[in-house]
Amino acid sequence: MKLIKREIIYLWYYIDIQLHQIFNYWLIGILIGSFISVFAKDKIHSIMSDANEKKWGLLGIIPACILGVISPLCMYGTIPIAASFAKKGMREDYIASFCMASILLNPQLIIYSMALGNTMLVIRIISCTICGIIAGLLVYVFYQKNGKKFFDFSKFDETVKSKDVDNNLFVRYLKNVWRNIKATGPYFFIGIVLTALFQIHVSEDVMIKLFGGNKAWGVLMAATIGVPLYVCGGGTIPLLRDWLSRGMSMGAATSFMITGPATKITNLGALKICLGIKNFIIYIIYTIILSLLSGIIVNILV
Repeated sequence: MKLIKREIIYLWYYIDIQLHQIFNYWLIGILIGSFISVFAKDKIHSIMSDANEKKWGLLGIIPACILGVISPLCMYGTIPIAASFAKKGMREDYIASFCMASILLNPQLIIYSMALGNTMLVIRIISCTICGIIAGLLVYVFYQKNGKKFFDFSKFDETVKSKDVDNNLFVRYLKNVWRNIKATGPYFFIGIVLTALFQIHVSEDVMIKLFGGNKAWGVLMAATIGVPLYVCGGGTIPLLRDWLSRGMSMGAATSFMITGPATKITNLGALKICLGIKNFIIYIIYTIILSLLSGIIVNILV
């Protein structure tokens, strides 16, 4: 009983510390993300359409990627938008860049990542943006330029409807905030508990052996565990914050932050709607290669 009591006390102590350090980032991220979703989503999509109509050529990949970063929608919200873009004749390299960036980053996740420090925040934004731009360039070179199709929206279920339909914008905003809390809250607190358990039972030496020391090995390990461990962006921030403080290299963290969201089960399920098996495999390979390269480059430069 003494052992159990001591474990509970330690667990509560570390959970309390984590909550005081990062709860505000999670809450502010939800408030800002919901605001953009309700009040600026249509504007973001109209800008995307304008980029296609103005015929910016290959340079249009850059604004498409940036719009993907600031779009607050999950992949099941992004796919219907991408399908509508495709029906309007939008270039596939623009759609690829928009979707890839949207998978890796969004306004909520940017706010959450502030808890990792300014350097890691900048690295995350730059690396994810570059991954989105490269995705667009590759689709242009290997598909669009040769008259091939990368996306297939023929199986897309058009019955999916937006949940932001209340006529009162304030009520719509409050409902969006509540949905985000319900969607991310459980994973956020699970991340807090896992972090506390790591702090209690996993020594700093173990963390350095896994994610530090031999930096190439650390990047590979981070990319690998990012696949099964990443469920929600907010839930992984406490873990990353603790790991970085205990010896994880920034390159390993970068790799984790790319493979994690890119291979999250819900994102993969949404992508299966618009990618055939061949292109789906290409997407997975692209994600792994880019995450490893990004992590190694960050470790060299930082």
